Amino acid sequence: AQEEAELMAGVAIDSAFIGLSGAHIKSFNSRGVVAVSGRNKEISKEDINRVIDQSKAVSIPPDREIIHIIPQEFVVDEQDGIKDPFGMSGIKLEVNVHIITAGITSVQNLKTCLSRAGIEIEQIVLNQIATSFSVLTHDEMELGVGFIDIGGGTTEIAIFERGSLWYTSVIPIGGDNFTNDIAVGLRTPIPDAEKIKKKFGCVSSPLSDEEETLEVPPVGRGKKPRILSRQLLADIIQPRAEEIFRLIDNETKRMGYEKSLNSGVVLTGGTALLEGLEEVAEEIFDLPVRRGDPMGVGGLVDRVSTPDFSTAVGLILYGYNQWKEKGITKERKSGIWGKFKDLFREE
Repeated sequence: AQEEAELMAGVAIDSAFIGLSGAHIKSFNSRGVVAVSGRNKEISKEDINRVIDQSKAVSIPPDREIIHIIPQEFVVDEQDGIKDPFGMSGIKLEVNVHIITAGITSVQNLKTCLSRAGIEIEQIVLNQIATSFSVLTHDEMELGVGFIDIGGGTTEIAIFERGSLWYTSVIPIGGDNFTNDIAVGLRTPIPDAEKIKKKFGCVSSPLSDEEETLEVPPVGRGKKPRILSRQLLADIIQPRAEEIFRLIDNETKRMGYEKSLNSGVVLTGGTALLEGLEEVAEEIFDLPVRRGDPMGVGGLVDRVSTPDFSTAVGLILYGYNQWKEKGITKERKSGIWGKFKDLFREE
């Protein structure tokens, strides 16, 4: 994969932004409070850094490490909803943050893998954060939106409001479970079940034509393929989709975020390509639901315009955003970052 990427980019890859996901990811909200330093009580960058550092003064299990501290809002002398307090005057500075932790072993294994490949890690980025760069609009993040990324082994959830990340979660059910359900329900090998899911997958029975059929390869040799209805496939897939969405709906309500989703819900990940998935989600959440296709990148648009590329495109956008904030170095102008600059110029 590395060699193929280098061939397509035309440059050697020596560093990368790496997406992180998995059931080992845990997150929580925290709060920090400090007194504003300085005689004139004007909030400095040092004050901002101090209050963010103070927010992470919480007990973290020894087998976990912090990978992100996301400021949600600052509060200056009881005035809340402030995004950047730099230069304001006040006595007390507070911050609400979202802290994301990961299992130390998982992170170390990832670092070891990249080190052996000769790739330096620019930054480890939570998948939900990266994906949000490619599928969510500014207005959605301001008004409040939930996004659900149904991957292979897990489903990742994030809730944004007032432009900040307020909630993240991972549930250990994903597209692989749909595939296994199909394999068991249709009595077909898992590789064939995956192909059937991608080609004929339909979540809602009313959307499937009763007369539409598909060929199902058998398990084992010497048996003929069977011809079954697509509606049977929908009947197998729909309960799993409903299970995932009900788990998310219950968790969202338990955490008190059901009134934060003013812009509705965005579905992404490869499983979001299943026909009828949005309709089932709308019925369960009682909210508008749309499919999240990657946005904001020119070039190769036909190859990366579907939800299964949302995280990959999001990592590019995240990295590009970091590059813009830090400024481009002379050494990188002719390398991969220079090519990113051209890629974004096309859009």
